[in-house]
Amino acid sequence: MTRSRAILLTSALLGASIWSVPTPARAELRVFSCEPQWAALAREIGGDRVHVDSATTAHQDVHYIQARPSLISKLRRADLLVFSGAELEIGWLPLLLRKASNGKVQPGEPGHLDVSQVVPMLGVPTRIDRAEGDIHPYGNPHTQTDPHNVARVAAELARRMAQLDPGGKDVYQSRYDDFAARWTKAVAGWELRAAPLRGMEIITHHLAWVYMAHWLGLVVVEHLEAKPGIPPTASHLSKLLDELEHHQVRAIVRATYQPERPSEWLSERSGLTAIVLPHCVGSTDGATDLFAMFDDMVSSLLEATK
Repeated sequence: MTRSRAILLTSALLGASIWSVPTPARAELRVFSCEPQWAALAREIGGDRVHVDSATTAHQDVHYIQARPSLISKLRRADLLVFSGAELEIGWLPLLLRKASNGKVQPGEPGHLDVSQVVPMLGVPTRIDRAEGDIHPYGNPHTQTDPHNVARVAAELARRMAQLDPGGKDVYQSRYDDFAARWTKAVAGWELRAAPLRGMEIITHHLAWVYMAHWLGLVVVEHLEAKPGIPPTASHLSKLLDELEHHQVRAIVRATYQPERPSEWLSERSGLTAIVLPHCVGSTDGATDLFAMFDDMVSSLLEATK
């Protein structure tokens, strides 16, 4: 064989081997989630078939986010938008939607998933008065602290994903069925473990734990914020300290993004345990995924009763 023929043959074989190497599967659906918990849920249902971006991190207050150019760019490429709704993201999501100019994720489209339209809302006010603080007229938006709401959103996510990406329908259904079975079993376990918590009185920093309290039968006696979204004042904290004499409060609850000093002040003077509960995936060291989030939540509450 001549040198030139050998070179040609070698090149052909190398070319064939390069082209025969399997390429990674490309995500068929791009999901833009406003909060980490819905991003985690989208990954559970979509697996490798979806690419998921979260607009916020676990340590940010979702009420106050800037509509950054990077978020606009991600939303512009999205096929599905998932957000808590009930005006939780009112300060920045409408601007993102307008700037992104993505028809697929606008209201009324299959790619626009408002969680508040999927779950039963609690805390719907009978009177709207902005003087009363950060009032959400459509109900309390922090729905993710009840695992039954997570289950409802998972079912809707699977349906929307199959609608937007028909080629992956079997994948989404299979992954949803697997998740739903594991989730149902986990919820039963959490509820069994948490049975001793029923009737337990707590104080929370913000109106962020309404759904958790409803789920577990907890009694929220008061909030460190005199009005929702208004930072705790010394006079209000002193008033709470006096009111504790008439209650059997077991814990002071806050989320990681909320300041610790008000909780510590009341804890130091009352002897109550101040705890940080996971409000979303990644918000505490233990909340590494959706399952671990509720494991950590129940464990922390039970520890506070000791």
